[in-house]
Amino acid sequence: MVETEQVAVAEEAPVKLEINDLTIKYGQHTALKEVNLEIREHEVFGIIGPANAGKTSFLKSINRMDTFDTNMSVEGQIKFNGLDIQNLQNIYALRSRIGVVFPLPVGLPLTIYENVALSPRLRGINSKSELDIIVERCLTRAALWDEVKDRLNSLGSLLSGGQQQRLTIARALSQDPDLLMLDEFSIAVDPVTTMRIEDVLKELKKDMTIILVTNLVQQARRLADRTAFFLENECVEVGNTEDLFTGEVKDQRTRDYVEGKFG
Repeated sequence: MVETEQVAVAEEAPVKLEINDLTIKYGQHTALKEVNLEIREHEVFGIIGPANAGKTSFLKSINRMDTFDTNMSVEGQIKFNGLDIQNLQNIYALRSRIGVVFPLPVGLPLTIYENVALSPRLRGINSKSELDIIVERCLTRAALWDEVKDRLNSLGSLLSGGQQQRLTIARALSQDPDLLMLDEFSIAVDPVTTMRIEDVLKELKKDMTIILVTNLVQQARRLADRTAFFLENECVEVGNTEDLFTGEVKDQRTRDYVEGKFG
């Protein structure tokens, strides 16, 4: 009953991201072609599929990372909060609304405190009392506060791998994003920490939209309201997550993938 209610809420929610005929190329190589999707507010949207299916390129296009790679070209339309991101003059303003967590922890050579405080400082927040509140809130939401509250001035790089990944999430949350994108966050994280982060994501969706790229199909099943299956640089199918696992699917390749027949 709870799952049915969650799906109903998602279907009624406003569209956060609208993707129309998205094609991504690197030189002459097509990484993704003619993708059409709608991702709604306050949903966890899963993306599954084997390696080199275009999943990471999809995330890069949303955050306009094509500006870092002259070999990457993006065609089609991506609308974020109703605005065509290809026409935005201030890309940095766009990125400030989007938090990104990569497969491996990307630690800055800063203390735990300053890793989280950096983004607020860049937004002009310099009050120590305000920064203290933000740092504690973000570390708490990332399920890390209790473990590091007595060593905030230690280097973030000295934390364990799982703690560094949660620090990366806390740093992404310090942007106060509308959208949080996670690209196979659990690759370098132990199963216990993975489950802790999954619990965090379930809470975070109350405040933001989450896109979860994962190579673990059961992780998508646990977390995602809806899931898209990418294969051979196309979006083969998208639907309510549980339907992809137990209901009718449009393409037999979807069923074969979620059942582990290839991957």
